Amino acid sequence: MTYKEILKKYWNFDNFRGIQEDIIESIGQGHDTLGLMPTGGGKSITFQIPALSKPGLCLVITPLIALMKDQVRNLRERGIKAVAVYSGMTREEIIVALENCIFGDYKFLYISPERLDTEIFRTKLKSMNISMITVDESHCISQWGYDFRPAYTKISDIRSLLPNVPVLALTATATPEVVDDIQKQLDFKDGRVFKMSFERNNLAYIVRNTENKQAEILHILSRMKGSAIIYTRNRKKTKEIANFLNINNITATFYHAGLNNDVKDARQKSWLEDKSRVMVSTNAFGMGIDKPDVRIVIHADMPDSPEAYFQEAGRAGRDGEKAYAVLLNSKSDKSTLQKRVADTFPEKDYIRKIYEDINYYYQMAMGDGLECTKAFNIDEFCRNFKHFPIQTDSALKILTRAGYLEYTDEQDNASRLMFTIRRDELYRLESKDPDADKLINVILRSYTGLFTDYAFINEESLSIRSGLTRQRIYDILVAFSKSHILHYIPQKKTPYIIYTRERQNADRIIFTPEVYEKRKESYEKRIKAMIDYASSTDNCRSRMLLDYFGEKNKHNCMMCDVCLDKHNTGIKKGEFKEIEENILRVVGDKKIAAASLFDLLEYDKEKIQNVITYLTHEEIIHVKDGFIFI
Repeated sequence: MTYKEILKKYWNFDNFRGIQEDIIESIGQGHDTLGLMPTGGGKSITFQIPALSKPGLCLVITPLIALMKDQVRNLRERGIKAVAVYSGMTREEIIVALENCIFGDYKFLYISPERLDTEIFRTKLKSMNISMITVDESHCISQWGYDFRPAYTKISDIRSLLPNVPVLALTATATPEVVDDIQKQLDFKDGRVFKMSFERNNLAYIVRNTENKQAEILHILSRMKGSAIIYTRNRKKTKEIANFLNINNITATFYHAGLNNDVKDARQKSWLEDKSRVMVSTNAFGMGIDKPDVRIVIHADMPDSPEAYFQEAGRAGRDGEKAYAVLLNSKSDKSTLQKRVADTFPEKDYIRKIYEDINYYYQMAMGDGLECTKAFNIDEFCRNFKHFPIQTDSALKILTRAGYLEYTDEQDNASRLMFTIRRDELYRLESKDPDADKLINVILRSYTGLFTDYAFINEESLSIRSGLTRQRIYDILVAFSKSHILHYIPQKKTPYIIYTRERQNADRIIFTPEVYEKRKESYEKRIKAMIDYASSTDNCRSRMLLDYFGEKNKHNCMMCDVCLDKHNTGIKKGEFKEIEENILRVVGDKKIAAASLFDLLEYDKEKIQNVITYLTHEEIIHVKDGFIFI
């Protein structure tokens, strides 16, 4: 089948959008390809269609578990075999998924970057027929990107195992510097870059200066209709704002990484089905969530990069209808943002002190530690050694980039269970609870080795097999644990520290310019760009964002608060700026007759005259004997 026939068969579309077909043709011909497409641009089509057109399996690397689940479900609903492997799955579940990719004629394997380096994946990969590799959120591989993730560096190792397999890298946000670095890090052989305009013609960017952000949020949502997202940097504030809105009769729920998966799924479902109008969240929410009718995205706190802001704001109006991205700005926000530089890049001696204290925390002897993996409780560590969590987290990330250890984000650890009594004693127990008896029988049929070692269990699977709710299963297992019949360790999120080198003397720890100074400088530039965006009163906000991403736009959006604000001349600022730029462009380094200028510019003559008068008064241009010159 042709690409368009596949598009019609599975998606019922007649034609591709934007640069989709260019990307598909390129990767389909075996060329390493980079596609830059804004949120809502239809990235998934660009790898799903070429993968369906050829034999073999498409390996899709993405950090977004929500996106994995969503796309796997969508593909299966279309009759396409797809599976995902991510943290939180049991070893048995992972083995089954990978075996299906070898023997089950599957077309897509979604996998998180952290799983690439596991022995089980590397072993199974050798037996898979991989047709292409897709790297989603590919800016994460660049040290100069705003969201660098060390796990992404493992992708180049996969390339070396599959030297003749083409790579498609996709991202919604990348500066020209990051575009070059993505290709370098992924070892592109004959890289082809396709870029879609980042301009969103239906999205109005607004900055509201306010010292009472909750009142401003209520004011905005009371005047506007439709689904909304509110972003804040603080987990505690997500709950506070949601409660405030509910008290004021606006249905809202909240979301952050600290919630368990069941709660996250329930709240996401409530918002997607419009049972909750507003989702208040940290940046943990949104990626991979397909809700096209979001009418407004409000940022209660300023993000620390235009990349993050552009991506999060871009979740509004994906249906093409008018939508708004509102940034709330207070007098203290600038200093708060600038303080993040010191928090994100602590002094080098402080980082060395963190390294030393980590070694004391684990009682790690000099020269020991290589390949040791340790669960890490940051709150306990900071309490014991009198550090602050934010700076500690930053220091560990810098030590990771420097190669002394690997500090992982919170990983979902599956629940574990082991019986503490013998099998014959278990059978002699007289239970008066039929639910408990049913659950024990299901557990014994589902898992082996439970009387000699811990087994990873999945409460969701047990719920399906037993007909009991997950909460009921949890309550029964906790009760059995208290009765010393078994030992149950519920699922929990835990960061890890892995020693990638033996313990070093702290005085000998070196931070290269690439690890520290250059990254700090890049971060400071992003902070400055964000402050400039929020504080500007005479530049079109859409153009400022597009300029940042290297896209030179010659017209103003005429929708943002700056464009709609009135200039001293009485003309809207956006229009004034355009007329001014065109006058200066036409005049250039020559004299031009004022009369001919009116003929050359396609604007209202009165407005042109007002701008000429203003520019003359400001001595930006000069008028003499009927001629204009600079």
